[in-house]
Order: sequence, then C-alpha cells, then structure tokens
Amino acid sequence: MAVVSNLEAHLKEALSLTSAHWVVLADRGDGGKWTVLASQRLTKPAQLQLLHIIGEEAVDTWLCGALNGGSNRPFTSLQGSLGAARLWAYPVPGSTRVLLIGADGQVAGDQRVWKLLASLLPGGGAAPLSEPILQEVLAALPYDLPGSLDRILAAFVQAVPGQAAWLAIRRGDALEVQAEWNDSRAADASFQIDSNELLRRVNRTLKDVVALHGQPEWDLIPTVTYKRGARVWICLPLVVGQRLIGAVAMWRAKEPAADEWQVLHRLAVYMASSVDVVATFSEMGAHLRRLGMLNDFALTISSAQNLDQIARRVLDLLARAFGTEMASLFLLSIDGRMVREFQGRERKVSVQMKPAANHPIAPLLRKVRLVRADTASSGLPILHENARSVMVVPLKYRGQVIGVIHMESPRPEAFSQYDENLMVVIASHLAGLVEYGRLREEAEGRARSLGLIHEVVQQVIGLHNMQEIAQITADLLAQYFGYELAAVVFEASEQKQVIQGFGGKQAATLRKIVGTRDLSIHTGITGFVFSTGESLLVNDTRQDERYQSLPGWEAASEICVPLRDFERVFGIIDIESSQPNAFTNNDLLAIESLAGILSAVISSSDQYRRLQETVRQLRQTQIEVKARMDAQRAAENRLVQAAKLAAVGEMAAGIAHELNNPLTTVTGFTELVLDELPPDGPHRTELEMVQREARRAIDVVRRLLDFSRQGERSRTRADLNEIVEDVVALTHHLIQTSGVQLVLEQGGDLPWVSVDRNQMKQVMLNLIHNALQAMPTGGSLYLSTRSATRDERGWVTIAVQDTGIGIPTRDMDRVFEPFFTTRGDRGGTGLGLSVTYGIVTDHGGIIDVESQPGAGSTFTVWLPV
Repeated sequence: MAVVSNLEAHLKEALSLTSAHWVVLADRGDGGKWTVLASQRLTKPAQLQLLHIIGEEAVDTWLCGALNGGSNRPFTSLQGSLGAARLWAYPVPGSTRVLLIGADGQVAGDQRVWKLLASLLPGGGAAPLSEPILQEVLAALPYDLPGSLDRILAAFVQAVPGQAAWLAIRRGDALEVQAEWNDSRAADASFQIDSNELLRRVNRTLKDVVALHGQPEWDLIPTVTYKRGARVWICLPLVVGQRLIGAVAMWRAKEPAADEWQVLHRLAVYMASSVDVVATFSEMGAHLRRLGMLNDFALTISSAQNLDQIARRVLDLLARAFGTEMASLFLLSIDGRMVREFQGRERKVSVQMKPAANHPIAPLLRKVRLVRADTASSGLPILHENARSVMVVPLKYRGQVIGVIHMESPRPEAFSQYDENLMVVIASHLAGLVEYGRLREEAEGRARSLGLIHEVVQQVIGLHNMQEIAQITADLLAQYFGYELAAVVFEASEQKQVIQGFGGKQAATLRKIVGTRDLSIHTGITGFVFSTGESLLVNDTRQDERYQSLPGWEAASEICVPLRDFERVFGIIDIESSQPNAFTNNDLLAIESLAGILSAVISSSDQYRRLQETVRQLRQTQIEVKARMDAQRAAENRLVQAAKLAAVGEMAAGIAHELNNPLTTVTGFTELVLDELPPDGPHRTELEMVQREARRAIDVVRRLLDFSRQGERSRTRADLNEIVEDVVALTHHLIQTSGVQLVLEQGGDLPWVSVDRNQMKQVMLNLIHNALQAMPTGGSLYLSTRSATRDERGWVTIAVQDTGIGIPTRDMDRVFEPFFTTRGDRGGTGLGLSVTYGIVTDHGGIIDVESQPGAGSTFTVWLPV
C-alpha cells in the first residue's frame, strides 16, 4: 500500500510540473491484456474507456513497439476524447509497463520529466522469481486450465521482458502453441519437431537453443511471422524427467544476460510440472468431452427427424469433440447410384447430391475397416489442403457399407487409438439411424407421391380442358415437392396443338421466355425422352451433351419422364433445378408414378373429348338433315299446292269462259229493260236485284280469269317501299273507315327486287283486305319492310300483321288452298290467299303465316334479292 501511495504521489507531482491533463501507469500482463496499476486525474469510467482504446489492435501494436524499442512516442488518435488531444507513451525499462500521458502537446521539459519518472519506476533488469506469481499460477491451475498457460507465459515475460513469446505443448511429434504474448499469428500454430532443425535439437538435447539475427540458424526459426526489430530468438525446453513436454519461445532485441538466463531456467524447471499437469488435464478433459459426446449422441442424434438433421448434429458433435471443422459425412442412396455429401465449412453444413460412380470418396465406400493415418502416407482422398492427418470410419449396416465419416485435422497425429475406438462405437449406432432415416425418407417420399397422385386425380378427374389439366398438375408438383420448375407438356391427339403448364418459382421466367410460342419437346433432353420413351435423371446438365438451355434460364439438374398412351409417347413431365444434384432416385420414382396416372387421365379426357366432338357432329348432321327434310317437305307442299292451283286454274278458265257470255247477256238485257221501265214500274226491284247478282257473278268470273292468268307477267327492278306506299294510298280511306289504325315501318336502303309491280300490289291488297275483314270492330294494322338473310341468301320481306280474330290452329295448313275460306256467309270466295300464294311462289318467294286465335295473324312475304 505504501508503494502504491508513493507511486501515486510521484505521478501527482509530475503532473504539476508538466502541462499534461492526466497520467496512467499501465501493464500488459497475462494474455497480453492491459491493466491500470495507478492513475492521476482520470476517473474510473475514463480508465475503462482508455483500456478499450489501448486494447484495439492498432494502439496495442503501437504500445508494444514502444515497449520493444524502449523509447517514448506520441499517438494522435484520441481526437479530443478523455479530455486530451494526444496520447504519449513512456515505457518502464525492463518491464511490460508503460506511462500513458494525456495532453494536448508537450515541450522538451515535459518529456524529460516523464522519461525520468519512467526510469525511476520499478521494473528494470531481470525480475527475481516472484513467489506470489508462482502461487497465483498454482492456485488457478485446477480451476482455469486454459488461462493457466497464459499466466505461465506471462510469468516468463514479466521475469525477462521481450518483444513477443509463445508457449507450446508437445502432442505426438509436434509442438502446438497454446498461449502467446504479442504474437497473435502464432496462436494455435503447430510445428513438426522432426521437420525443424532447431526443434529437433531441443528435443534431442533437452537444452536451450539460441538463434541470432544474421546467423544461419535465424532462417530455421519455426514461426509464422518475424517480429520487426527482434535480434534474438531463444527456445527454452520444458522437461519432466527425460521427456520434453513443451517449450517456451521468446523474441528479444538482445541476448539475455546471465541473471536473466538464471531466472528463465528456474522458471522452466518450476513451471514444467504445471505445464505437464495442464497438458494431462487437457487430455483428460478431451477424453471426458468425447465420452460426453456419446451421451449427446444418444440424446440429440437419436431424436433427429430426418437424415439432414442427423448429419448436421453429427458434424456439430464431431467439431466440438475433436476441435476440427474438417468433418464430412457421405451417405449412399438406397439404389447405390448417388452419394449425399454433408460437409462442415465455417460453422455451416453444405449438402450436395453427386453420382457415386466417379465420386472421389467411392473407393472408401468399398472399404470395410477404419483407417487412421497421416495425410502424406494414407493414400486416401484428402478434402482440405492444410490437412495433416485423416481418419475414415465406415458406416456398416448388416455387413453392407452405407456411408463413411471422413475426418481431417491440420494437426499431425490428431487422432488417437482412443478416438478410433470411440468412432467405431459412434459409427455402429449412426449406421442404424442412417438406415432408419433412409427408409423413412423413402416412405415419406412414397407417401408424398401417393398424396400428389391422389390430389391430381381429385382435381383433374372429370376435366376435359387439356390446358387446365396441364397447369393444375404442374402447380401440384411444385407445391408438393418444392421444385424450382415443373413443366407438363404434351401434344393433342391431332398433333396440331401443344398443351403446356408451368409451376414453381421459375414458372413466370419460363412463360416469359416461351411467350406465345409453344415449348418444343423434340429437342434436347426432352427430345431424347420423347423419342425413346425412357425416363432420364441428369444430375449435372453441364456433363450431358443432350441438354439445351433456354435464353434466360439454365438448369443444372433435370428429371424428364414420358407421358404415353400404350406405345405412343404424346408428352413429357420435366422437372428442373438451378442447382446440380438436386434430385434423387425417389424423385424419379415419384414422377414416373404420377406420369402413369396422368397419361391415363389425359387419354381418357382426350377420348371423351373426341366422343363429345362426334356427338356434336352427329347432332349437327341431325339438324341439317331435319332442315333438309323440312325444306323438301315444304317444296313438296309447294308443288302439291302449285298442282292444285294449276288444276283449279284450268277449271276456272273453262268455267269463266262458259259463264262469261251468258252473264254478259243477262246483264245487258237487264239494263235495257230497266232503261225502259219507269222508276216506279212493276218488277223494277226484282230486275235490279238480278242486275246486282249478275254483276257479282261477273266479278267472280273475273277473279277466276285472274287466277288462271298468273303466268302472264311483266317484271322489272323495283323498290318494294314504293309499291307499299302506292297500296297504302289506295287503301288509306278504307282503313280509316274500318276503324283501324295503320302503323307503317319501312326499312331503309332496301335492295331492289325483280317483280311484277301490279301483281305485288294485288298481293298487298289481298293481304290488307283479309286483315281488315279479320278486324270487324277495328284494331291495329302493322305494315313493315326490311332486308333479311335466310338459308345464306339475301331477301326482302313484307309483313302484314293485324290484331284481329286470328286463324284456328286446325285451319293453318289450308289457308292457301283454293276456295277455302273462314268467312262463311260473309261472302268470301277462298281465292284471295290462293292467288297471293301463287304470285309469291311464281316470283321465287316464300309466304309464311303465324296466327294465334283471338290475338291476330301475321303474313310475311319473302322475295329474293
């Protein structure tokens, strides 16, 4: 306490003599960590901040340079933090201590004060062997084995300061660095004893070795890097009995003095047993950790759900137990065609599928015994360039090798006989778990395949749209198996249309590439499958000359399975991935199972579609035949009607000729008699009645003559609207006096027709008279004209519609027969519609009638354009 108080008084006095803001005495002790021994004008939080700053690599290197060089130097990285702009370091000679001064600047007088104080502080020369330090090392030994080696090395550095140092423990024929001071690159380094002359000399003589800069031995120093400014390298053996159990190497600016050698030798003798204890306990700890690995194996590996989990947990356990990440697990597929690789790299596990035939590990899969050797003499495939030792453990299930554990280490002879025995136990249990995992994966794969087939059948059965079937199947493939790209492509039975559906993450990419074009299935791998009918699994398309990439998409692995109808291949199912070795034989079996079901669905749907097309064609034929039969029946009716009209015409002509002369005589003589009789003469009323009846008879005869003269015509091109307007003008008065409202609708731009204008007027007059007679109490009369299409021909129509009494259904087939009338005692002759029918048919036209009793009738005349 008095020493510390006296030191702080010196620091306080020096501050008062200079312009510095604060001062700290720091020591780079155990493990190269800085600690504050004393300070002035710097609070505890500020001290922690200072320790953080000087612990940074750049600042620490600068301070170590100050210690090694023994000279003060400024550091300008504070940038105003801790209340000072710059930091000065003044090393305490012969120690790992340094005075840190925080100031904005220093004059020559300030620097002399701090140099003097640093030279007066304790630490110069070789420190005597400190009993408290040794007691501290021994006390912490049972509780902190890794830290004990750091403290042992720190004891050497504190006793005899140097620029850098490391402590190594012997394992087999190598020295492995377990602690370092100011030489971070030497951490975990391993030096082969027999490969280095200096280390071989230490092992043979069990004495110190000194190498001086500029001497031949300097180039033999076993090191990762040379320390700048160092001129001497010494190696102190740590010996127990006559056995080298380790070594301490130190870099110095000059060779140790006699008293320093004495301290180093005493430390080497004293610390050797402690180092041996640490090494022994380390081996025991490793042994216990590996025993615990079996317990971890039972607890964690056995509860894994699949092969991926099993492999990842195994590699993690091996990395923790053996201290190496150079561990790999290789598993054969059930059919022996593929190898699944699990390799640990940078605390991550990569998984790949590769063909077993040319795999580097293939020779090991035929070995049935464990191999442990150095890489140089093993003759085994080496997976890492810096590997120095290797151990290969086969996984055997019922005498069959199903995989191997491949372990490498950068340390020579890293694996012992005990490790070998431990791995045999682990491998025997792991093989059973792997086989169970493989069977489970196969069962799950088959279950997924059955689920997919069931889903496909459920969703596409009954569908007849081929595009829907293809798209639904592709989407379900991508959904069930997580494929990047699933394509279902097939040709319709007529081979005129390609049906295609795309599913998966890359479906949109492929649709964009294909665009409106059809994806060709006659080239590349798909072309091979389409032409041969053989399924194909390609693990690396770069090695298959049949593969053809598309612009914007390149697959690394591919499965292609044909769709067939008996022996005819009509399409394919194509699965692609951007990663090589993405598919297994289970994937191929699943796609083949689906292809069989899908082929049956598509074939059935195609047959049903063709049957539907046949039924549609038959129905169309039936409609056409019925239309032809109706047309033929109508033509026959027209012929019969024409024959009737011809017969009636001949008869009417004869009757008219025979009756016309007697009726002319009767009317003539009746007129003469009436002219001679006075108005009130006897029998005048009777004679007038005779005259009226005779004239009515003459009118009937005239109609008969008109009926018989229908063949006499003079046709010209005419506008039907003009004919209708002429008839309306003639009948306008009659229509009004009958209490009927006329509605006229004329179509615009009617095509001209070739007609006899007088005959067409007669047709219109007959139809209008019939309509007026059907409305004795008044009503509405609709006249309309329009152009129309019938039987793919152009027509012009005239429609006459009334709201009269209508025509009974039983009389609809007889309305155009000569002498048939529904007016009875109202004076109808039954010749008007017959004459109309004859005129229309003579013009190559058609006349239709629609009627509903009590609602009226519509007569439509169709004239060809």
